[in-house]
Amino acid sequence: MKIIRTLRTSLALSIAAALASTVTATEFRSAEIHPDDYPTTLAVKQMSETLKKLTAGKHSINVFSGGKLGNEKDTIEQVKIGAIAMTRVNVAPMNNICAPTMVPTMPFLFNSTEHMRRVLDGPIGDEILKSCEAQGFIALAFYDSGSRSIYSVKKQIKTLADVKGMKIRVQQSDLWVALLEAMGANATPMPYGEVYTALKTGLVDAAENNYPSYDSSRHYEVAKFFAKTEHSLAPEILLFSKKIWDTLTPEDQKAIRQAAKESVPGMRKLWDEREAKSLATVKAGGAIVTDVDKASFQAAMKPVYDKFITDPKLKDMVKRIQDTK
Repeated sequence: MKIIRTLRTSLALSIAAALASTVTATEFRSAEIHPDDYPTTLAVKQMSETLKKLTAGKHSINVFSGGKLGNEKDTIEQVKIGAIAMTRVNVAPMNNICAPTMVPTMPFLFNSTEHMRRVLDGPIGDEILKSCEAQGFIALAFYDSGSRSIYSVKKQIKTLADVKGMKIRVQQSDLWVALLEAMGANATPMPYGEVYTALKTGLVDAAENNYPSYDSSRHYEVAKFFAKTEHSLAPEILLFSKKIWDTLTPEDQKAIRQAAKESVPGMRKLWDEREAKSLATVKAGGAIVTDVDKASFQAAMKPVYDKFITDPKLKDMVKRIQDTK
């Protein structure tokens, strides 16, 4: 009887442990506006695999791609209230929520992709990520978003004067509105998912984005003139809900941070490959890619810096970035 009782106790403990594991196991929901094969989508899926390994299968991430959970502005709100655990967004929609995120969004701030990566991988990048916590977000990592340029429906853009009066779609951000207005354009904020139709129907004359987005959204079908203004290297940012974060153990929090950081090199490799592939695709699809008089665009940006970089700490951050070699 003693042996039977021991076996029953052991079995009960095993069942209880299994149930406890099941109860605490979590599949975190993560939002993504881009399609399944996009570098940021693939990077978060890879983060999920790493998280599974680090937590022995306890936690994983389910990526809802293609805007299934809403546009970037919507998903930021959902993350803040804890309706979803994560989202990957461009840093621009965070500008009005967390002031230091304005700095890496500033036009012509970084002189190259390598410069941008060095800055964001270092203490300045960590400082910007940490600043989001007070607003209800755990900012886990930066992803690449490439250099952003303007593409138009009816005419080539070669100088700043060519942009004057054009209706250009921008992200839903005060900074981006000011950036395009400084160029002399009529900035038109709208969600990413509405841009193709807006270009096709003439609601806007142009938009601005990177090669992979220009390709995956098929915007090149309706806006064939791609002008390499390369006015921004604003990164993507991976956000986790602080409401959900605060319910996790320190060990789980550490695993999520580690999985996010480990996803960055893979994302960058995917990004570089995708940029080259997308450039070839849009050219084959009839896009006309041209250089511009970049100095004329850079010269117009002083009012943008004067308007948004007024805090001494942010001015210092801009200088530190510019001084980073």
